[in-house]
Amino acid sequence: MSIRTRTLGTGSAALTVSAEGLGCMGMSQSYGPADDAESTATIAAALDAGVNFLDTSDVYGPFTNERLVGRAIAGRRDEVVLATKFGMQRNPDGTGSVSGRPEYVHSACDASLERLGVDRIDLYYQHRVDPAVPVEETWGALAELAEAGKIAHAGISEAAPETIRRAHRTFPVTALQSEWSLWTRDVESDGVLATVRELGIGFVPYSPLGRGFLSGSVRSLDDLTPDDFRRHNPRFQGDNLGHNLQIVTSLADLAKEKGVATSQLALAWVLAQGDDVVPIPGTKRRSYLALNIGALDISLTAADLARIDAAAPVGAASGARYPEQAMQAVRR
Repeated sequence: MSIRTRTLGTGSAALTVSAEGLGCMGMSQSYGPADDAESTATIAAALDAGVNFLDTSDVYGPFTNERLVGRAIAGRRDEVVLATKFGMQRNPDGTGSVSGRPEYVHSACDASLERLGVDRIDLYYQHRVDPAVPVEETWGALAELAEAGKIAHAGISEAAPETIRRAHRTFPVTALQSEWSLWTRDVESDGVLATVRELGIGFVPYSPLGRGFLSGSVRSLDDLTPDDFRRHNPRFQGDNLGHNLQIVTSLADLAKEKGVATSQLALAWVLAQGDDVVPIPGTKRRSYLALNIGALDISLTAADLARIDAAAPVGAASGARYPEQAMQAVRR
């Protein structure tokens, strides 16, 4: 089976991928207990369906998600466009830090290659920008990795417009990965989306379903397992939760009119934002993967988009998208 493709980046930085990718983080952390067997089956089902763009990071697990993905794609490497990330370090005591030091970039890449069991990473992202290291130094190291054949393309995540420009001047940026969904529309107003489009950089939205909230499956904290990180997310807390549920209710009504799932409507909206946009909804279950893929077949009219925009306008969600400390690491 095949699905349509989209191209991230332009010129020498261009990378063609399936129009929808698969975020693999939740297979190893943050969203309740892991199920490696079902996660592996989900990756296989994605590849069988033509979803070839897989997204992971060294910090997921930490380190275990890359190994899981590596095992899952063994024997199918030529079917995969593989993206992973560096820059968010996890220490044995559970603390973390951000590093963009060139020597660290090289060592992190080598470690990821080993865990993934591959000799080249198709898209290597700077996961978070290190304010202590000029981005030109970090991206100089990425240029060296490309010259050595260890990476094919480079991307950056949750960066500020001027940082994106500086990185792009040093080595071509293929993709910018940031959160973007109907309840996180900051990129439309803070200059990020305008910047990447001016520069011809592709946009990869993560959490395009609002961390699952836009599916309508979370009505209270009781719907989440004790170890689910969303219990500590401001948007799932107190009055914020009640306000945000109103957004989901409005979207659910529109989805019912279209005869689709609420999650599919939300994902179709992201897909409709442009051919330079490739969302990576995350799941560890084949049933949700099938729902997500179904969003590719949904056509939204101008009237549909206007009604969706009215139901979930820029700034509609209540609460920060991360706890305070994590928010300090974005838009650097």
